[in-house]
Amino acid sequence: MSGESSLEIVQSRIRGLVNSGRLAQFAAVGFAGTTVDFALLYLLVEFHGYSPAAGKLVGAEAAIIVMFVVNERWTFSEWGRTGLRPTVRRLLTSNLVRTGGLVVATTVLVLLVRYAGLSYLPANAVGIACGFVVNFLAESYFTWRVHR
Repeated sequence: MSGESSLEIVQSRIRGLVNSGRLAQFAAVGFAGTTVDFALLYLLVEFHGYSPAAGKLVGAEAAIIVMFVVNERWTFSEWGRTGLRPTVRRLLTSNLVRTGGLVVATTVLVLLVRYAGLSYLPANAVGIACGFVVNFLAESYFTWRVHR
């Protein structure tokens, strides 16, 4: 045992993630994903009659796939085994772990629209910002397993 407490270990791992430059890459990829999310949300709500929550779910899934592809090739390119099976496993894991961020983002969107009277697009931006930290930590640790 190294004598470190659990909190010290967690803090050390988070510092390692933030200091690696990976956070900036993840944020840049997230910006691209946010663009996809917003575009689909707007199109589905304004032109196809979707509710903001339903449009959010469709836009988010499309964004998750786009972000996975870019993160796989750039942000986390040195992590994970190569080949079809490991890549498909990471894609499925990415979808699963991003559910946490999606729940946070969608909940914030719905609450801000219903109870704060905010328009769905700014509410979506706030929701995405709230889900960002959940997504970064979950993707780093569970999808690409950078702590190993």
